Amino acid sequence: MIKPELHYYDIAKDVIAFSSTRRGGVSKGNYEAFNINLYCGDEPANIQANRNALATYLGLEVNHLIVPHQVHGIESRMIAAEFFNLPEDIRNRILEGVDAVMTNEPNVCIGVSTADCIPVLIYDAEHHAAAAVHAGWRGTLGHIVMKTVKEMAINFHSDPTKLKAVIGPGISLAHFEVGQEVYEQFANANFDMERLAKLYPVSTPKEGEPPMKWHIDLKLSNRMDLEQMGVDSQNIIDEGICTYASATEYFSARRLGINSGRIYNGIILK
Repeated sequence: MIKPELHYYDIAKDVIAFSSTRRGGVSKGNYEAFNINLYCGDEPANIQANRNALATYLGLEVNHLIVPHQVHGIESRMIAAEFFNLPEDIRNRILEGVDAVMTNEPNVCIGVSTADCIPVLIYDAEHHAAAAVHAGWRGTLGHIVMKTVKEMAINFHSDPTKLKAVIGPGISLAHFEVGQEVYEQFANANFDMERLAKLYPVSTPKEGEPPMKWHIDLKLSNRMDLEQMGVDSQNIIDEGICTYASATEYFSARRLGINSGRIYNGIILK
């Protein structure tokens, strides 16, 4: 029997928020063992078996697991009741090129896939609504979390000061080395680089290249965007899990390569 091992977050009553670990599935190799992402090269039969197991474990219909096809952009989708009346190919088309999803429908698991990128789960207790955000460095650069909070205000009348959020497993400052051009893009996007960036020695310096390289704190970047929108810092959960440093427990594309599994970070309204 397949039994996914999930890491849960205590975000609120009547809400289930979690990140999947690598354990409790049937996938093999760099996808071992629990992967439900269709877009990273895993065997379709194993993905479906893992999806079925997760849905059963959560007490949901399998088509109520929302897994968008992310493209490191800032597009979002609202998942309303009508979504589930649409044909499968239309539902898939709606979720194409999407990096954030939101809903106020009960018993629907909205989620995003990550493997070093930063997942952000947001909950509005006042209106019982939620969002799941995939913030890779490009999405973070585009302030996808800020955009999603604004859209929650439009769709649900959410008050940012009353939101709660989870920053899930993602790569840490110590392991997220970037080139000068990425550093400059963040600086030009009005990020506080004194807080977010630090120079680290290059582990294996090459002749003619600088001995130090910039590292950027993607988790802090997204925390700062949440706080700038009005989310109280005390309402942000971040357990400090680094995917790169914990690649046996959580998928890390920088450790395992792009052709590897993905963490599924989900939130369900009961």
